[in-house]
Amino acid sequence: MDLKKVLTLTVTEFEKNNIPYAIIGGFAVGALGIPRSTIDLDFLVSSETLHKVEAIMLSLGYKKVFSSENASQYVSPSPEMGEVDFLHAFRPISLKMLSEAETLPVFGKETRVKVLKPEDIIALKLQAINNNPDRLARDNSDIEELMKARPLDWEILKSYFELFNMGPRFLELRNKYGGKQ
Repeated sequence: MDLKKVLTLTVTEFEKNNIPYAIIGGFAVGALGIPRSTIDLDFLVSSETLHKVEAIMLSLGYKKVFSSENASQYVSPSPEMGEVDFLHAFRPISLKMLSEAETLPVFGKETRVKVLKPEDIIALKLQAINNNPDRLARDNSDIEELMKARPLDWEILKSYFELFNMGPRFLELRNKYGGKQ
């Protein structure tokens, strides 16, 4: 997949059509300065704009292969265009995440995209682990790398860990990575 091409095409269309979006997943971890390989793009988008997102993705040659209240997935027949996944923001917490996304440079600073704050990426990774424990190793590694490399709001993180009944894990990580306030 040509991540730069797909990201540029999709983000240009999202911005042209006033679609609130943020990069999430492995690419977002990389945008925050943590070296991370990824083979697809993941976005958080407002559920109110899904009709626009679908029209854009179909116009770019993608086929919708999965859709639920929470997520949708588009795959292109072209290996260059790959797979793009969307998490749908409709709950207050995910809409807040979306509204607080930061604009960051990617690809050597030639492109700027909206990326969730590190705390919010960690929250989505906790949700992924909670929904599918097989993701623990990969997502926990991303969580710990973000904690090592980024200044974080540990109170917000505490609320996210508690939301998924992971309070003891929060205390362990806070002690390990210096958020002892």
